[in-house]
Amino acid sequence: MAPARVVLPRLLGAGAWPKSLWLDFLRKPTSEGSRLSSRTFGNAPAPAVSEPEDCSDFSDRIIKEPLKQPDFFNVKELFSVKSLFDARVHLGHKAGCRHRFMEPYIFGNRLGQDIIDLEQTATHLQLALNFTAHVAYRKGIILFVSRNRQFTHLIENTARSCGEYAHTRYFKGGLLTNAPLLFGPSVRLPDLIIFLHTLNNVFELHVAVRDAAKMNIPTVGIVDTNCNPCLITYPIPGNDDSPSSIHLFCRLFQMTINRAKEKRRQVEALYRLQGLQAAESRGPVDPPSPGTWTGVQSRDAAALHLPDTDSSQASS
Repeated sequence: MAPARVVLPRLLGAGAWPKSLWLDFLRKPTSEGSRLSSRTFGNAPAPAVSEPEDCSDFSDRIIKEPLKQPDFFNVKELFSVKSLFDARVHLGHKAGCRHRFMEPYIFGNRLGQDIIDLEQTATHLQLALNFTAHVAYRKGIILFVSRNRQFTHLIENTARSCGEYAHTRYFKGGLLTNAPLLFGPSVRLPDLIIFLHTLNNVFELHVAVRDAAKMNIPTVGIVDTNCNPCLITYPIPGNDDSPSSIHLFCRLFQMTINRAKEKRRQVEALYRLQGLQAAESRGPVDPPSPGTWTGVQSRDAAALHLPDTDSSQASS
């Protein structure tokens, strides 16, 4: 088997963009405060990191904080049915291109073109954004995937603006299922994959959709009336061809991820401040050790301009 240093440049040249982001993506360690599965490979389990009890309890409290409310990140206010209608999210394909599993999401048909039910779209979109926010809050890896060349620049800029990753080129089969052979046994797969387009250039199911389902990686995907939503964890019925609709979805995902990360920083600062206040209210509990008592006594005596006890005894 060829070494990873030889295989990796060849894979990166096959279409993964950009090289620096992909290298960071493969090397990104699992955060200490995250409780997401790192999905590491290898015969031996990942070594457990010993943490103090206070630090572990601090992380658990931070992670469990969003679970106290159904919409902790308030993603419902980011969009409305009218904004979806103005972005032409309701426009589907011709009735002859309809996929049979998309029929429950179709409101009707007008002039031979399917119309998507925006009430269902709003419900599914809220669930998808809420799940994306929870993954970003727990410092998970989010990967944007698309094969539509028209929106390559937009999707890559969206991923860069929220500190995540994007793959908009040719996706070679096996990058997820054969990751330990291609990149090494300690590679970490993404915790969430967002598909702006679930079909490739020849209107077939994207390879990453199938591979993500095999690896139990949760997915969020925009599914048009000609798509199969069965393998998508959080399908969002909507138009995936109009520039206005793709711009809307990219903006929503960007705002959601940035809001979740900012919320994580605020909660960490709040709990850290509460911990400091609790420590100050309790005051010193344990006396200093005998080895440090002499230094503390000498410092206090010097501050009070009093003679040092040990020094006076030595002089006498």
